[in-house]
Amino acid sequence: MHMKLIKWLLEVKAPRIVYVSCNPATCARDLDYLCHGVEEKNLRGCYELKSVIPVDMFPHTPHIECVCLLELR
Repeated sequence: MHMKLIKWLLEVKAPRIVYVSCNPATCARDLDYLCHGVEEKNLRGCYELKSVIPVDMFPHTPHIECVCLLELR
């Protein structure tokens, strides 16, 4: 997720975000930004991760989708 979108989401403070990702590494990074903030960008995280559901849309391959639910603290 682009840093401009993360900044916008943290400013808008939507009650819930459903985040779908096909890359576990960037998913973890973005969830960290949304929940804990980005110190060097002076952004405070305001979400709590409620659930992560892995979805195997491509059986017999190493690829998975992650569906994540975040709620405003």
